[in-house]
Amino acid sequence: MDTFSGCGLCLPNLTQLSPCHFGDHRPPLCVEIKPKCGFLPFSRYVTKECKRKVCRFCMHQHFKLANGKWNRLSRYCPLDLFSGSKQRMYVAIKHLLEEPQNNLKIFKGGELIYSCNDDAKQQPDLNELVQHLRPYFHHCISLYNGHQSSKAIFSELIQLICSALLSSGDSKRSVEPRKAESRQFCEASPLHRDPLRSGSHGLPRDCVLSKILQVQMLDNLDIDGLYPLYKRVEQYLEEFPKERNRLQIDGPYDESFLEKVKTYPSEDDGSIEYAVGKVLQYRIAMTAKDCSVMITFAPCGQDEKLQPNLVIQPAKHCFTYSVSILDLDPKPSDSIPHQYKLDSKIVNYYLRSTNTSQDRPSSNLYKEHQECMLLFHPV
Repeated sequence: MDTFSGCGLCLPNLTQLSPCHFGDHRPPLCVEIKPKCGFLPFSRYVTKECKRKVCRFCMHQHFKLANGKWNRLSRYCPLDLFSGSKQRMYVAIKHLLEEPQNNLKIFKGGELIYSCNDDAKQQPDLNELVQHLRPYFHHCISLYNGHQSSKAIFSELIQLICSALLSSGDSKRSVEPRKAESRQFCEASPLHRDPLRSGSHGLPRDCVLSKILQVQMLDNLDIDGLYPLYKRVEQYLEEFPKERNRLQIDGPYDESFLEKVKTYPSEDDGSIEYAVGKVLQYRIAMTAKDCSVMITFAPCGQDEKLQPNLVIQPAKHCFTYSVSILDLDPKPSDSIPHQYKLDSKIVNYYLRSTNTSQDRPSSNLYKEHQECMLLFHPV
C-alpha cells in the first residue's frame, strides 16, 4: 500500500451480505475462489502441442513443486470448474478444499477460518473446518455419525458453492455452448479418463463463470502469438514516444479504452492499431485469468421473504447469497515479457518432469505399412 499516494478507495466488505442479513443468528460464510484460466489455448501460434492438451494451472503445479512454492500437487483443474458439469465442478471444488493453496479461502463472519498456511508443509485442518460448518448443515448430523457426518457436511457445502456459481439472473438458465468440445478436457485432470467425460456441457449464459470465461477468451493468440505484437508496439513507442497517450497504453480505462479494444482491425494488417488492440485484449484476459470470485451466503430465516434470485436451495436448507468478482486491477504491459519467459519455463519443465514424448519428433525407423525384414545374427 502506498501511504503517500494522497488518496484511497473505500470498497465493500464482500465477506458480508449486503444489505445486512439479520434473519438468522449464524454469521454469513464466504468462500473465495481464484478459478484461474478455464480453457486450453486454441491459437495456431502455439509452439508446444502439450499446451493444447494440458491446462496452464496443471502444468504450473509441477513447476511450483520443483521450486518449493508448494510441497504437494493440487488435483484441482480449472477446466473441470468451468465445464458446467455439476459432477466435474463438484470434484474440482472438493480438490480445492483438500489442497487450497492460494486458490481457496473461507471466511466466517468476516474472519478467515480456512486457507493454506504460510508454511507449505502444514496441511490445512479439515476437521477444524467441519466444526465451523456444522451449525449451517446441522440436518446432516442426524443422518450420519463421525466420518460420514463430515463427508455429508462437505458435500452440502460443495453443492451450495456449485449452485451459486451456476446461478443466473435469467430464470430460463440458457446455456452458453462451448466453441470446441476437444478443449473442455485437460489430460492432467483426474477426470480425464473418467466416464463423466462423456456428454456435452455448458455454462448458463449469465452465470459468473461464463462471464469470466468470455473475458479470458479474449486471449485468442496465446502468449506465443501475442509476444511478437508486443515487441512491435514497444519498437513503435521507442520511435514515437508521444503516441503512448493516444494509444491508451496506460489507460485511462474508460469507455474510449473499451471502444479501442472492440474496434481494432480483425486481421493483422501490420498496423500498430492491430498490435495495440491485441495487447490490450491480452491484458484484459490476463486480469480475468487472475481474478477471484467471492461467494457469500447465510441461512434464511423461516419468516424471511426474499427475491427468488437471491436464494439458493441445493439441499434441505435455504440460503440467501451474493456472488462478486474482485482483483480486477488491469495487468500492466511490462508484465508481458515476464509472462512469455515464465510460460516457456513452465511448459519445458512440465515436459521434462512428466517424461512425455508428445513433442518429440516421431521416429522414421518403422512407419505404418512399411515392409521390414527381421534378421537373426549368431551370438
